[in-house]
Amino acid sequence: MSIWSKVKGAFTREAQITTPEELLAMSRDQRLGGGVLITNESALRQSAVWACLRLRADLVSTMPVDVYRRVQGVQVEVPTPPVLVNPGGQQVGMQEWLYSTQFDLDRAGNVFGLITERSGVLGPDGRGLPARIDLAALSDVTVRATGAKITKYIVGGVEYEPHEVWHEKQFTVAGFPFGLSPVAYAAWTIEESLNAQQFARDWFAGGAVPLAQLRNTAKKVNPAEAQMAKDHFKATVANGDLFVHGNDWEYSPIQAVAQQSQFIEAREFGLTDIARFFGCPADLIDAAVSSGHITYATITQRNLQFLIMNLGPAVSRREDALTRQLVPGPRYVKLNRSVLLAMDPEARARTILTRINSRTLTPNEARELEDLPPLSSDQEAEFDRLFGAARTQPITASAGGPTP
Repeated sequence: MSIWSKVKGAFTREAQITTPEELLAMSRDQRLGGGVLITNESALRQSAVWACLRLRADLVSTMPVDVYRRVQGVQVEVPTPPVLVNPGGQQVGMQEWLYSTQFDLDRAGNVFGLITERSGVLGPDGRGLPARIDLAALSDVTVRATGAKITKYIVGGVEYEPHEVWHEKQFTVAGFPFGLSPVAYAAWTIEESLNAQQFARDWFAGGAVPLAQLRNTAKKVNPAEAQMAKDHFKATVANGDLFVHGNDWEYSPIQAVAQQSQFIEAREFGLTDIARFFGCPADLIDAAVSSGHITYATITQRNLQFLIMNLGPAVSRREDALTRQLVPGPRYVKLNRSVLLAMDPEARARTILTRINSRTLTPNEARELEDLPPLSSDQEAEFDRLFGAARTQPITASAGGPTP
């Protein structure tokens, strides 16, 4: 039976689900042996998982949050409500809140928080819009649902109605009330990588000399003689002393399995495979990539490709969620993506000059972009003395069309 058949069956009656990972676990047998069990927490021990989550959360959390509305077809910026400045109260600002929520969305597909304060502005449901959202740890949240409808949230053992909980989703599918978890779907790849790390650690943990065989080529030794030779050899190695023997003993270090079966290559492939699950190009997390990958002339081009193909859609979904649940209509929330497209100084200067010459940016607006105050009268006069006053010839109409 497919996982979705089991999920559908689970929701034909009221079901209690702790995490999406539990639903996915129904499709595979219980893990046996000493392998690493993959959870949202244990997955963070894999460097590629941590790097992908950290990169995406870092970038989203540093995007300025602006609120706009349209007035006669023109986008006008309006004051940002307090919930988009300090959503978790004075102790949790917007950057930290965005980082934490993006981190959970990218690893688990869901983020939860308790709405502990509401404003006097009514939302679409007739209740006050959230004024404070205290985020909850994923492990503390249990959700009850009937079909595709969530009926209860249990946070830290306390039941809450749906309107009392902030629930943002990512990686959704039709008819399923939760976002899908990349960690759950990448579990086999992450497990393979973590097991490789554990194997390498256990393999070399005994000392500088790995396991080896000490073989007598002249005769068959009995257990007592074998134990005596083993103890003598181990004591010599432990003391860094010389091991003295005749021509009947042969020492053969066993080559580390890390060198066999393309162990290193498999670990490197695991990094790029994990990066695919988490929507991060491998080169951006310093994972090895093949020489056949596309190269970019500038870092701006690389960041633009990452924004369009990987991060942009997630940012748009977050804007929609923040707009629908935190600001009154017809206002809407925008995350300023321009911080991701930072250019080198020369390219930035050329772009600003082009915009000034094309009349899409004024000199004072350009100065504001550089954190400089508007030009004063003295500064304008000095520019005129150095470069001459700017002159624009009037355009006159003629029979043949406008001529200067």
